Amino acid sequence: MNKIRLLIENLFIYGLGGIISKLIPVIMIPVITRLMPSSEYIGINDLITVLISFSSAAALLGIYDSMFRLFFDKEDINYKIELCSTAFFITFLSSVVISFLLFLFRNYLSELMFKNSNYEYIITIAAITTFATATNIVIAAPVRMQNNRRLFLLFNTVTPLVAYSVSVPMLLNGFYVLALPLAAMISAIFIEICFFLINKKWFRVSYVKINLIKPLLAIGLPTLPSILVYWVFNSSDRIMIANILDVSEAGIYSIGSKLGLISQLIYIAFSGGWQYFAFSTMKDNDQVESTSRIFECFSILSFISTVFICIFSYSIYNLLFEGVYTTSYIISPYLFLAPMLQMSFQIIGNQFLVIKKTLPSMLILLCGAIINVLLNLILIPLAGIEGAAIATLGGYITSLVLCIAILKKLKLIQLSKRYYLSSFLMIIFIITWRLFFSEKLWLGFCAVTFFLIMIFFIYKQNVKQLCLKIQSVWKTK
Repeated sequence: MNKIRLLIENLFIYGLGGIISKLIPVIMIPVITRLMPSSEYIGINDLITVLISFSSAAALLGIYDSMFRLFFDKEDINYKIELCSTAFFITFLSSVVISFLLFLFRNYLSELMFKNSNYEYIITIAAITTFATATNIVIAAPVRMQNNRRLFLLFNTVTPLVAYSVSVPMLLNGFYVLALPLAAMISAIFIEICFFLINKKWFRVSYVKINLIKPLLAIGLPTLPSILVYWVFNSSDRIMIANILDVSEAGIYSIGSKLGLISQLIYIAFSGGWQYFAFSTMKDNDQVESTSRIFECFSILSFISTVFICIFSYSIYNLLFEGVYTTSYIISPYLFLAPMLQMSFQIIGNQFLVIKKTLPSMLILLCGAIINVLLNLILIPLAGIEGAAIATLGGYITSLVLCIAILKKLKLIQLSKRYYLSSFLMIIFIITWRLFFSEKLWLGFCAVTFFLIMIFFIYKQNVKQLCLKIQSVWKTK
């Protein structure tokens, strides 16, 4: 199958499934903020989500990536079943350990995160959700690895509907702290049961092979620090805001980040289709060239989408939210662009995984995470939640720049001068937006028009070639 067509089809199907699973929560955000009487409750739920994302990533041990990578090494069906069964065995044991530790230290974690030990029952719910989330990622993996798009689309539609069918009635009855965490737990358990019933033939106790544990961990464990570093990028700002400022400010920051969920949708769409595409084409002779072109293309698309977020964020937040939440619009462009840079990093960072060298990617991300934390310590006291958003973006920029520099030395990426010029234009646009027209729609339109004209002239020839290529691909369908 043509590589461009393969990528587009996977991005569309997996992207649509991922978008549906996140689009419903995005639509529900204004409803939830009106049902909750204080931003503090939003902050509590956001911090619980942060805890679950960290603990489930730790419990997973990078097994999903190694499982996905090794699945394509052999066509033998027995090998594939052994691989899946062994991967689940490892994840089950690690999830039990991590969930137990959360339960054991629930009082300490409640005090650390909320400055209140009375929320330890929420930590217990988070422990159960962690177990269900981590094990479900492995249980659901055969659907992805077999490229079973319809099932993926179906379950990503059902999951948020289950969660909100539980949480909304509870919020209406005044259970502001319990509603969203409990709904997340029930939804995670429900979806895991469904995937197990569908994929149970891939997971058999008798097929667990000790000799597969080493290769799974050999690839998976080195990726774990990278996954945890991603957590620092995406979540540490919430905890630092809650401790440096307060939980209410964390709630406002959470709402300000919601427009950035749009880019999370794009990232989910990308990552769902990209992983299958990247590993299924990694042996092609033009792999470096095609990866570089895809990276450059996605980077430019991320720049274009970000400039529109810049000019519309003020109007959107004033339309959808009330009170203190409207002021959080200012952080939306930063937190919209950050996941887009994460997407760009994953495209070229995958080059390390293809050659089975995961340490460089981890070290690069670690440098970015350190910059992120240091900037948080400096900028949160100075600029509040906007400082935290700038710190997150700054960390991703650091990682991306380092990754490009190293891959160029290894000759694993080929970028044109047009990319660097476009990146410079994006930086200039962000600075001028913040200083001169963050709340001025028509001036923003003028700036965006100028930006788009410049990008078009920079990539004029490439745009024509891409249009002709896509047209020829679909004509051969």
